[in-house]
Amino acid sequence: MMTTASIQRQTADRVRDTLERLIAERDVWVSTAHPEHGPHQVPLWFLWDGRAAWMCTSGTSVTARNVREEPRVRLALPDTFDVVLLQGEAEGFSAQDVPADAAQAFADKFGWDPRTEEGSYLYVRVVPKTVRAWRGEQELPGRVIMRDGTWLEQGPLANAPLKR
Repeated sequence: MMTTASIQRQTADRVRDTLERLIAERDVWVSTAHPEHGPHQVPLWFLWDGRAAWMCTSGTSVTARNVREEPRVRLALPDTFDVVLLQGEAEGFSAQDVPADAAQAFADKFGWDPRTEEGSYLYVRVVPKTVRAWRGEQELPGRVIMRDGTWLEQGPLANAPLKR
C-alpha cells in the first residue's frame, strides 16, 4: 500500500468530509450478490438525501434482480485514495411507488426522470448501517465512522434533510 503525506483526520472530520462527498458526488459503485449467480458490481448515478443513497436502474437489470433476492449491498465512492464505503440493505421502489420527493430530487440532480420513460425502472434506496472512510494507510485505524446506523461523531451535516 502506498503511503502519503496526508494528515490523519479525527472522526468528526471524516464524518463531515464523507457527508460533503455524498452530497457532491455523482457516481457510486453498487455491489450486490445473488444466492445462485454470485456477486455483481456496477456504477450507478446516486443521490444522497441526508439519510440514504438513492439510485435507479432498469427493473430487469442484474442489480434489480439481486436486490430483490438479497437486499444486503455495499456502495463505494469512486476514489481509491479517499475511500468511502457504505453497507446497508436495499429497498426497491417501482417508478409508480417511489416517494415523489426522492424521485424529483433524483430528476433534478441528473436531468433524467425514469418515471417518464417506457419500460420498468427500480429506484433503490440504501440507508447505511455501516460507513467506513479513510485516506491512506495512516487512517486505517478508526475507519469506521458509522456503526449500526449511527454516525460515531455527529457533525452539522449528519442526518441533515435534503436541501434543494
